[in-house]
Amino acid sequence: MTPRPFRPQYFAPGAPTRRQALAAGVGLGATLLVRPTAATQVELTQAMNAFAAGAKVQVGRVLLDVARLVDNGNSVPATVSVESPMSLGDHVTAIAIFNERNPQTEVASFELSPRCGVAKVSTRIRLVTTQQLVAMARMNDGSCWSHTIEVFVTLAACIETD
Repeated sequence: MTPRPFRPQYFAPGAPTRRQALAAGVGLGATLLVRPTAATQVELTQAMNAFAAGAKVQVGRVLLDVARLVDNGNSVPATVSVESPMSLGDHVTAIAIFNERNPQTEVASFELSPRCGVAKVSTRIRLVTTQQLVAMARMNDGSCWSHTIEVFVTLAACIETD
């Protein structure tokens, strides 16, 4: 019969050992170090191209209403409106908001139909730092329209590092 290793009373049976907990912590730390904390310009372009589905993105018809100077990036109100009659023949099918520097490029995505009546959506978003926001609208004829705005953030949000 082999002797059992000494385990202090405060460890419950089946609980991870200190070595296992330390190994898990090191693995988690390495994952956070490897993961990018901000999207790249290439990722932003890829996300916008995926939303456009091959259509040429044109400037106009879309209005992104967001404050140019934001005190706190944790909750930034944003409204996107699109010039459209929202009829069966001419309506917005989707609206999306993209950003340049958050960990994920697509902030929000909305699906619309002619029954919405008005092509306007509102939400609150988080912004990690000063960056450009892009609002895009896809129409039922396949065309895509956009509006880009730069937002200055004084107190950052979404920070994943120290």
